[in-house]
This record gives sequence, structure tokens and C-alpha cells, in this order.
Amino acid sequence: MNRFALGLSGAIARVTESALGPYQTAVIRIGFAATWLLFLLREFPHRAELYGPDGPWSWRLADELIGQNGAFTLLMWSGGRVWFEVVYGFAVLAALLLMLGWRTRTTSVLFMVGVLSLQNRSVFMGDGGDNVVHLMCIYLVFTRCGRVWSLDARRARRAEEAHARGEAFPDRTGPALWAVLGLTLAAATAVGRVDGDPMVPALLWGCLLAQALWWLVGRYARTAEPRILLDVVANILHNGALLVIMAEACLIYATAGWYKIQGSRWQDGTAVYYPLHLDYFSPWPALADALASSGTMVMLVTYGTVLVQVAFPFTLLHRRLKNALLAVMITEHVVIAVVLGLPFFSLAMIAADAVFLPTTLLRRLGGWAVAARDRVLPRADRTPDPGPPVPEQPEPSHAGSPAT
Repeated sequence: MNRFALGLSGAIARVTESALGPYQTAVIRIGFAATWLLFLLREFPHRAELYGPDGPWSWRLADELIGQNGAFTLLMWSGGRVWFEVVYGFAVLAALLLMLGWRTRTTSVLFMVGVLSLQNRSVFMGDGGDNVVHLMCIYLVFTRCGRVWSLDARRARRAEEAHARGEAFPDRTGPALWAVLGLTLAAATAVGRVDGDPMVPALLWGCLLAQALWWLVGRYARTAEPRILLDVVANILHNGALLVIMAEACLIYATAGWYKIQGSRWQDGTAVYYPLHLDYFSPWPALADALASSGTMVMLVTYGTVLVQVAFPFTLLHRRLKNALLAVMITEHVVIAVVLGLPFFSLAMIAADAVFLPTTLLRRLGGWAVAARDRVLPRADRTPDPGPPVPEQPEPSHAGSPAT
């Protein structure tokens, strides 16, 4: 009983005292922001047909549908071309800033608004990758995703260095940015622009009020207890969101695998063969023909895909098996991106898989990236990334939890 109580208290302390998986969360932030940014840039010449006034799904049809389902989108505020260009540019900028890790508490909210605004405007334009981005952009709002590999982390290090020297390091950009966003949200609410489904407006107001409380406590609290309490709440939200992201990834693979088992084409081993002969999924016809010409290879890929997807949630209990299966799944997504011409779907799924990657591998990759950057752009004032400002702990034996 004492051992159980000690284990339970240790688990509670770990969940409340630190934001778990800082490197995994950073990879998720960078991965999904980069996926959405690259998609928007690639479709820039066709943006008006996809989400704008020139698309087959007209503004009137979208307005009727959104009037029924109450989905949130800024593009329903106006049907004009100028407003569409403003919203599209806003989505591109929000994705870029989140990928760089600039003011991630703010840009994660703006990223969510940009994704929902475009995707909810034309709901029939997306695929499985868009659905994953749609969900993850909401989960990212609750994470502390800028603790490493971000401009926020660099600013935090500079603030600590300044405080160690006894110098002030005021932050005027953050309060000003949230003040502008608060006034904008208040004005939009006053004129009835954020009606419909109350989830997104409530989330926006919740983020605004939480940020205001955080700033007030940091500025006026006479003791450390209020800030510690807010840190505990933020850590609980972060770790809960990370758990939801992990569960979402497992659910995606489990449902996909079990549905494939029920399909006759996956049972007879020909489900991979037919897409390879469709022009839409054959950006490299010669490569597709070479793969389809081998019946053994097609059968192995077909049954291997089902086996990997069904087995993955169960392998989280074994670290080495989980890591091996992750390598297979990431390789599979790379092949899908190249052979079937679905790069953004594959990038979204690889970003979702990153939540299960081991911390040692991510830190090693980060060290290689820093070394490559310093060779290309050497600067004397750069310092290596020391990691998040929390004590590092060994990776738990149950590999399903993100390591710290």
C-alpha cells in the first residue's frame, strides 16, 4: 500500500511540476505548422478556387451550411475578395510564426483560427491529413509548445541572463499583442460575428482571460505562490493535451486498421494495386508501374499496412518494439508521399507520430541541426540550447508516455 501511495504521489508530482515531452511537443508544433504553411504556399495560385469566391462551393452555399452546423470561420464575415486575401495571408503568417516559435501562446491561438477559418469555409476540399491538422490545431492551444527549439526559448534564456546580471528585461510586445487581440475579440463579439458554435468563442475568451491573469499575477503578486499555482494549472493542461494527442494518434491508426480488415480489397491483397493505376495518385507513373508489377511486393505492402496499423497501439507497452514500428510507419508515410503524391497527408501523420519519438533521438537530431546551422551561419554570440528549464528525468519504461 505504501509503495502504491508513493508511486501515485510521484506520478501526481511529475504531472503537476513539469510540462512533459518538451521536445516531442516542439516537433508537433513545427511539424503541423510547417505542413499547413507549405500547403497554403503550394496552393497559393489556386487559393480562390479552394477557399475563396471563385470556388464551386460558393459563399452562399457555405453560409447555409454553417448556419446549420454553427462552424467557426472568419471567411463568413464577408464574401469579398479583399477580405478573403486578408484571411489567407493571416493564416500563412500565423503558421510561419508558430513554426518559428514566436509568442507561441498567441500564435497557437491564431494558427487555430486560421486553420478553422479556411477549412470550415470549404469542408469538401480536405482529406485525411486536413482532418488531422484540424484536430491538432485545437490541441496545440493547450500545450506549452515553445519551451525548446523556438524564439520563445531564446527570449527566455536572454531574460534569465539579464536577471542574473541584475538587469531588467521588460516584455512590452506580449501585453500589447494580447491587448490588440482582446479589443478585436470584444468588438467582434459585440457586433455578433462570433456566434454559432460556442466552443471556439469560449476557447478564445478563455485564452484571453488566462493570459490576462498570468500577466497580472506576474506583475503584481507579492509572493511566489500564485505564479506556482498558475504553472501547475498550465502543466496539467499541457500534459492532458499531450495525452489526448497520443490517444488521437492511436485512435487514427486503430480505426484505420480495423476498417481495412473489413474491406474485401484489403482482404484479397489488392487494395494497394488499384490506386497505383489511377492517374490522380500516380505523379511518377514509372515508379508506380514498377511497384505494381511485383505481386509479392503489393501483397506485402497491403498486409503489412494493416498489420502495422492494428498492432501499433499495443506496441506502446514495449519501448523497442514501439520505436521499430514507428520507423516502419514513418517510412511508409514517406513512400505514400512520393509514390501516391500525398505529401501533406504524410507530413501531417509524421508530425502526429512524433509524439512517440524518444527524447534522446530528438535531442541528437536537434544537436545535428544546430551544428549544421553553425557551419553555414557561424556566429560568436550563439549558445547551445540547454533544453527546457525543468530537471531532466529518465525516459519511463512505458514508452507510450512522452519522455522528458
